[in-house]
Amino acid sequence: MNKYFEGKRILVTGGCQGIGKGTVLELWRLGAKVVALSHQADNLEAMKNEYPSIEIACVDLRDWDKTRQLVDSLGIFHALVNCAGFINNEPFLECSPNVFDETMTVNVKAILNVSQIVSKKMIENGIKGSIVNVSSQTSKAAIKDHLAYSASKGAVDSMTQVMALELGSYGIRVNAINPTVILTELGRRAWADPQKAQAMLTKIPLGRFGEVQEAVNAIVFLLSDKANMITGVQLPVDGGFLAT
Repeated sequence: MNKYFEGKRILVTGGCQGIGKGTVLELWRLGAKVVALSHQADNLEAMKNEYPSIEIACVDLRDWDKTRQLVDSLGIFHALVNCAGFINNEPFLECSPNVFDETMTVNVKAILNVSQIVSKKMIENGIKGSIVNVSSQTSKAAIKDHLAYSASKGAVDSMTQVMALELGSYGIRVNAINPTVILTELGRRAWADPQKAQAMLTKIPLGRFGEVQEAVNAIVFLLSDKANMITGVQLPVDGGFLAT
């Protein structure tokens, strides 16, 4: 797999923390020329200082025009990982328009925006590329207090399928991963309450939450030539949660 990624330019949004950062570092280790995109300037600079050969790009994905300008300026990519995300849990009866709109803007519209630019350049340059969208198990199974987030990830799954359908004739594959709780820094804090965690763990046959590297492994597989005949899928990385 190392040789497949050597020299390939890959853009990762949400690339300086959690699953995004793990993906950036894994692809970098495999020889890819990775660009980490985020709105967190300090975290990007810290990554650049530690890994000078990783390119960084700073933009707020909520700004459609600035995002288009920046991503367009970055040039051609062989692959894209849409990992940037936003979550602010509110129950259905209390879900506010602001939270709903921001969730959709970051989790859905940003994927549309970035993917359009990257895909068009793949097509123009005859690149049979690969795109992976990071979705969630909440797109498939209802979880209390996750209304906006669940709706956004359901949209990501649908978008993934339509993108795969429309880009397939150009040799561009589009897939999603649908992880359970992943123990990023944010995930550890969000599920630190033992009672809350246990209620979720009882629904996971493997009896544990996922590690960052396990989500990363699924992303890298779908990007790679090992998945050349796979497109339009939503791959659960959930320890069996969706089987219950």
